[in-house]
Formats: sequence, structure tokens, C-alpha cells
Amino acid sequence: MKTKSIIIIVALVIGFVLIFSAFTGGVLVGRAFELAPPQALSQSLSQVAENLQSGLKTQTSGGPEDLEQLFSPFWQAWEVVNKQYVEQPVDQTKLMRGAITGMLDALGDDHSSYLDPEMMKRFEAALNGEAYDGIGATVDVQSEYLTIISPFPGSPAEKAGLISGDKIIAVDGEDVTGIDPELVLQKVKGPKGTEVILTVHREGVEQPFDVEIERASIVVPTIESKMLDDKIAYIHLYSFGDKTSEDLRKALKTLLAKKPAGLILDLRYNSGGYLNTSIEVASEFISDGVIVYEEYGDGQREVFRAQKGGLATKIPMVVLVNEGSASASEIVAGAIQDYGRGELVGVTTYGKGSVQSVVSLIDDQGQVRVTVARWLTPKERQINKIGLEPDHTVEITQEDFEAGRDPQLDKAIELLLKK
Repeated sequence: MKTKSIIIIVALVIGFVLIFSAFTGGVLVGRAFELAPPQALSQSLSQVAENLQSGLKTQTSGGPEDLEQLFSPFWQAWEVVNKQYVEQPVDQTKLMRGAITGMLDALGDDHSSYLDPEMMKRFEAALNGEAYDGIGATVDVQSEYLTIISPFPGSPAEKAGLISGDKIIAVDGEDVTGIDPELVLQKVKGPKGTEVILTVHREGVEQPFDVEIERASIVVPTIESKMLDDKIAYIHLYSFGDKTSEDLRKALKTLLAKKPAGLILDLRYNSGGYLNTSIEVASEFISDGVIVYEEYGDGQREVFRAQKGGLATKIPMVVLVNEGSASASEIVAGAIQDYGRGELVGVTTYGKGSVQSVVSLIDDQGQVRVTVARWLTPKERQINKIGLEPDHTVEITQEDFEAGRDPQLDKAIELLLKK
């Protein structure tokens, strides 16, 4: 558990943007596991099965001796599909990826998952701040409909008037009700410069309506910073990517030079990113101590402590959170709350604190992610499936949103002015 080639906290179920698929995840821990290479598809199916079964038995030290017998029905089904399915030849890569997906789904754990190569590339590009083509909005693919969480500032989605809670019920005139939102997402994405017409159901609006959007090249934002009235510094983190720590330090240096009376850290709808980035971000506000514990099934723990040199360890601060604040956001917010470094304002966070082992599959066939541990706050609070309760619960209604009001931000400013 000690050696980590990659440590990531995956975005939660709302995903990141309409430029790439949403993911269900938690803290991810890279592992350098080696798997037996697959045999050429030109071999007979029975030979492929024999070789793969043999490789599986070799790697499952101490496993059941009848493993080959256990998997016999699987290989029988595989052979039936390849011999009898009406449309031949069958795409073997799709069968392989489907089998992996089904195996991980059978665990019954939302955060153990398979990312095919395309999904993996889009996810990594978004975390690294690379450009992708799309409409630019965070989305929920776990609901009945593909649902907008929040458009990015200046994105085609925002310019077209999409708002949080909008449900996509048709794409380019094609009814998508009853279709897996992940598949709907694929229809919404497309090359920059092309247009897509989304039919939207909006709460409070009697009839669905069409929104025409021209796709663009989107760079997932990582940070926004500015000075508010009354000498309040404001920083909004959108993700915990490769560039977030560097961008945060630059923003802090600029803002602190203006001698602010207080600081607001906005983590709303920030669904995660890299674990090391969350430690670096928390360390800008916490001078010493544990930031997070990783606790494994056998009771062992790994401890992540604050790094020295934080720029904003003394300034009064408030953290904004909501139901979209997850994983890395909860690590940072939980540590700030536990140490009394700042108060949390908003609504209960998502509650995502499981740790995944990440294994890159051979032949560039994507990654599998399997839950291996959970994380705890400095006061050893369990956040997984519970979330963080804010010190001040403030909700934003649809009326607030449509009127451009932000009562959560207003409350944060009020608290800082009192200090």
C-alpha cells in the first residue's frame, strides 16, 4: 500500500463536463500490477480460454483449485456468442471490455469501475486542463435523464442559457427519454464548430423547449480568483488538477498583496482530482498536522500531513460547499473544519471517501479501479456516504438561481465581516 505510481481522486457521479464522460470514483491509488498478455485472436476460442484461465490461476496465489471449473460457464457463453450470434464476426474487443465492466459492476461498489481508453484520455485531459470539444458544463449521468449541474463561465452552455437542473430529453430532435444518460452524453458531444439542438425540461417551465448550441474547444477551468467588496478575497476551485496548486499560489500571492480582511474558498460542485493536489491545497491554509488518513481493510493507515510554507494559514476564511463537493474537496474542507481553521457554509457535501487502486491494463485497454480503502478527516471522521455537515446550512433555491442571488456567498461574506 505504500508505493504509489499515481494517486488520484476521481470526479464523482456528476462527472466533469460534457466534453468527456462522467465517472464514479474516489481516492485512486496507482499500482504497477502486471497481467498475463492475451493470446492472439487467431487462436481457437478454446485455446484462448485455456491460456487465460491458466494465467488467472497463476496470478491468484492461494485461490481455489477449481478456478478453471468455476469459469467454465463464462467461456462456454463466450463460445456460444462467437459461434451463434446472428451478426458475425463479433467484436472481440467489445466483448472483453464488456466482461471487465460486468465483473466490476458485480462487486456492487459504485466506485469500482472500468474506464475504456477513450474515457481515460478524456478524464486525464480534463484534469490536466487540456482542451476538449464540447459545450462546457458539469453533468449528472446517474439520474434518469442527462442533467446539467453547472455550465462553465463563458462556455457555450452558459451563453445558450442552460442552468443547473436542466434535463436533456431530446438531442437534435431525437427523443432520448429512457436512454442511458451516458449514451445521451455521447450524442451531445461533438467537434467544435458543429451545432447541437438540445430539448430541455426545466422545473417550473410548463413546456420543454429547444436550445441551439455551437460546440467549442473547452479548457476545463481549475481556478477563479478576485477581490470582492469590503476587502474580501474570493477563490473558486473547479477541480484538483495538475495546475491547481501552482495557480492557487499565484492567486494567493496576488490577493494577499491587497491586504484582504478575509478569504472565501469556494469548493461548490468541485468533484475532485488528484490526492497530492488536495494535500497541497489544504497546506496553503493549514500550517501543521494531519490532513487526511487512508484506512485499509486490515486496519492499517497511511497518514498525509500538511506541507510547510502555506501562504494563507492565518487569514480568516470561510469555505463554501454543497452537494457537488466531493472527494478532494471533502478532504480540504474536512481538514479546515476539524482544525477550526474556517467555517463551512452551504449544504451537506456528497460523502465520497473511498480509495481505489488504479491498474492500467495492457495494450492500452484502459484502467480498472477497485476500492481498497477509505479516508478519514484529521479527527477521524468517516465521510464516505455521510458527507460533511456545514457549520451554517444555507440552501440556494431555483428562485435564487434565476434571480442571480447567491445566499451562500452572502452568508460567507457576512461571517467574515463579523470577524
